[in-house]
Amino acid sequence: MRIFSNAGPLMALGKLGQVELLFRLFGQVRLPAAVHREVVLQGLQQGRPDAYLVQRAIQRGLLVVEKEIAGLPADIASLPLDAGEKETIYLALSEPGSLVLLDDLKAREEAKARGLTVKGTLGVIAQAYQAELVSLEEVEVLFKAITADDSIWISDALCRRVLDRLKAGGRQDG
Repeated sequence: MRIFSNAGPLMALGKLGQVELLFRLFGQVRLPAAVHREVVLQGLQQGRPDAYLVQRAIQRGLLVVEKEIAGLPADIASLPLDAGEKETIYLALSEPGSLVLLDDLKAREEAKARGLTVKGTLGVIAQAYQAELVSLEEVEVLFKAITADDSIWISDALCRRVLDRLKAGGRQDG
């Protein structure tokens, strides 16, 4: 199974210092060239610490940047999404059985409508907990960090809901 990530989960996990969780869970994670431009190139220009962490993960081979896409099919190009989201969905569709990492609700809906399996930042952290890569206490700290960081656009309510399910022993896929 190939894993393709959009910018949101990369930036959120970078801000949390948890980019390596992706590799520990999935092996190599692939990102479209548009996502690389947004997260790393633009992030470095703006001096964002998460951009340096993502760049380092690329240098170490934990993340792989896909080749530039010459042109997206009209049905993907016309989606009301940003370039990285469109390319992430397109690449995942080209590899049957792929997992796509997206946080934006509209992008998640579009990906699911096309039959893709979707997971977001919270789903990655929850899966890391279930795989015993992080403790419940670490999950709580990460979720508090998410809610305290205005640049990570994941709601407090969603963090609480996922945390409550993990504490109850329930499965959290999102």
